[in-house]
Amino acid sequence: MRARRQLALYWGAVALACLALAPLADRLAALSQGCAFRSLTGVPCPSCGATRAVLELAHGSPWTALATNPLVTLVLLLFGLGGLVALVLALVDRPLPELPRRLPAALRLAAVALLAANWIYLIEAGI
Repeated sequence: MRARRQLALYWGAVALACLALAPLADRLAALSQGCAFRSLTGVPCPSCGATRAVLELAHGSPWTALATNPLVTLVLLLFGLGGLVALVLALVDRPLPELPRRLPAALRLAAVALLAANWIYLIEAGI
């Protein structure tokens, strides 16, 4: 139980740190070198547009972020929300929900399908 509380505190701290660093997003994005996969193949990788999606979220434009890379945007929003919920649960001394050690096959297949659909979207949208 103690280890899960500590994990919740860490997760919440990282989520809060991401929120605190949002004003610096433009400066941090300038350090990015671009997508190596795209420069080699001419095709966007499954995470192409992630930096732009992060910048749009940092600027308070979630709809533009979703258009830039829907899957990355949703994962970032869920991570941030989950971190804040985990932090609150840890602070009120409530346990985090237990996750299964191995995800069901249907859930793993759905994750692969989401990744493929996102990649097709990026290619079709010309991201």
